Amino acid sequence: MTLQPRCEDVETAEGVALTVTGVAQVKIMTEKELLAVACEQFLGKNVQDVKNVVLQTLEGHLRSILGTLTVEQIYQDRDQFAKLVREVAAPDVGRMGIEILSFTIKDVYDKVDYLSSLGKTQTAAVRRDADIGVAEAERDAGIREAECKKEMLDVKFMADTKIADSRRAFELQKAAFSEEVNIKTAEAQLAYELQSAREQQKIRQEEIEIEVVQRKKQIDVEEKEIIRMEKELIATVKRPAEAEAYRIQQIAEGEKVKQVLLAQAEAEKIRKIGEAEAFVIEAIGMAEAERMKLKAEALQQYGDAAQLALVLDALPEVRREQLSPALGKWWGVLRLGQVSWGHSETPCAVWGLCLAAP
Repeated sequence: MTLQPRCEDVETAEGVALTVTGVAQVKIMTEKELLAVACEQFLGKNVQDVKNVVLQTLEGHLRSILGTLTVEQIYQDRDQFAKLVREVAAPDVGRMGIEILSFTIKDVYDKVDYLSSLGKTQTAAVRRDADIGVAEAERDAGIREAECKKEMLDVKFMADTKIADSRRAFELQKAAFSEEVNIKTAEAQLAYELQSAREQQKIRQEEIEIEVVQRKKQIDVEEKEIIRMEKELIATVKRPAEAEAYRIQQIAEGEKVKQVLLAQAEAEKIRKIGEAEAFVIEAIGMAEAERMKLKAEALQQYGDAAQLALVLDALPEVRREQLSPALGKWWGVLRLGQVSWGHSETPCAVWGLCLAAP
């Protein structure tokens, strides 16, 4: 029978989850004792059932062995790993009458790129060593090239120094000659400028004297013009303004006196009216008090009958107060009656009827 045990995401000794697939060749042993054991275990089962039992046993041992090894041990020495699985699983399957003919590791991989990282590490180390070798070779070549450039520059600097010394001597000699020429030229130029400055000074002095005379004449003319403009302003502006200001002042004072007198008259009028109104109110109050006093005395003398008579006398007045909103309407009726009947007594009669109406 050919079996393919497979263990997925089994953690190794370092905790890295690996998936391992193997291929195993097994058979039932033919010795009488072992064949009897196999019959006792599998009699009545089909081939697929036998495969499942053996496959689960191999996968269990494969899983347990993966937990004791590192990833490097599993990946780099697959034969030793397969041999270890056979040695551990052979006794268990042998007790079931099964013999392991061969067991090999078919594939080992992970889902976290751990195995590929191992290859990358080795590749990176090789590349690093190669880069170091290239860098060392380039460094040696650079050192040699720098030494050659230094020798070349030393020779060049010596030649440039000699050239610079010769140029400096030439420039010094040339500067000495130029200095003598410049001194003579400067002396001649200075003498010319000095004489020219003297002449310009004389000319400027004459011009200043002329400007002073012109300025004096101009100042006299401006002073006379100022006096003329001042007199003109006094005649045309100041005098009329003073007259207008005086006129406005007099008008304002008259208006002020007028307002004061009007205010005093108004105050006197209000005072007189107030005194008259106070006198009238006082007189009315005294008369009303006297009337109430007499009425009270009469009520005390006449009793209930007199009080009833007074009430009846006051009823027309009360009725009139109640009908006062409708007086305008009744007055129109009265006017129509007067026009219709043609004499003045008729409205009075109608008015009596209106007062007596319910």
